Amino acid sequence: MQATKQQQIMGFFIEEAKEHLDTIEQGLLDLQATLADAEQLNELFRAAHSIKGGAAMLGFDSIHRVAHHLEDYFKILKENSVQPDRQLEDLFLKGFDALKELVEALQSPYGFQEAQAAEIMKASQPIFSNLQSYLNRLIEAGKGAVAQKPVAPNSAKLSAEAPAFIHAVLKKMLQLFKQGDTPVTRQQLTLLCGRLEALSPAAEWRGMLQCAKEAIGNSQNSYSALAPVIIKELKQAGDLLVAGRPGEVIASTSLQKLAGGFNPLPNFPPSPPMPVLLPIQPPIQSVVRPAELSASHSRANQTTIPLEPRAAARVLLDTFNKEQLIELADFIMKAIQ
Repeated sequence: MQATKQQQIMGFFIEEAKEHLDTIEQGLLDLQATLADAEQLNELFRAAHSIKGGAAMLGFDSIHRVAHHLEDYFKILKENSVQPDRQLEDLFLKGFDALKELVEALQSPYGFQEAQAAEIMKASQPIFSNLQSYLNRLIEAGKGAVAQKPVAPNSAKLSAEAPAFIHAVLKKMLQLFKQGDTPVTRQQLTLLCGRLEALSPAAEWRGMLQCAKEAIGNSQNSYSALAPVIIKELKQAGDLLVAGRPGEVIASTSLQKLAGGFNPLPNFPPSPPMPVLLPIQPPIQSVVRPAELSASHSRANQTTIPLEPRAAARVLLDTFNKEQLIELADFIMKAIQ
């Protein structure tokens, strides 16, 4: 009985931690907008604080310490005027990735491995040290007249980190496509396009990213249709940008169609309007049986569950409220015992 209770508590912690991780990630993907909104910045601080507290209660020291680092740095952002740039965003996202990896390790089929957690912690230490130093530099610069900003990469010359940055963003976009179609993942994909857009002021590059954002924003486009086109074209455009040939970047016809929605083919006349069909009235003696009514009702309330575990979990979280999820989790635990 005690073990079952412990499992329930662990399940609640993981569920809430994932929600907090989504909040943090969404805020970091557009850090400039987050810093301009005090309440949104407070949400990041509270999310890190909640993960820290839950990890301490359950005895996960590595998660507690990494969440504590992020909480401290969010507090610095709350108390100081900082002009964010891409380097600051990257450092925060790398620290966030360490926390996310630790939380995901809780669901490993082999259990939470302390040796693995120690390796993640060790790898994160230089990241947080660099983040602390860079924050101090930005704060000091802000106390002067104008913060010194890194030279923005342009069409002629990009920073040395640009290829790795493009690769990392495309990898993240592919992960989001695999997670399943939700308003949150579409927003995150759009924000990632914005981060790529900032790499160069070239009109062709920015036009390509704007077209990608419009395609992602069109809810009629499924992820199965979007993913191969978006990833392939941004990869090709990124290669041209790195090669110093942004003028050759152009959105394909496929991407432009996705951005503009589904329009009828010009070679075919529009379909004639469908006639309105009135339902045939059943005989008066006709009776709807309870079983038929129940079956019809159940079909109307069906939800498609993906086979991939994380995507399935996300559908359940979006479909049910907390009480229903607890009841569902309890039923599943009993079924597998």
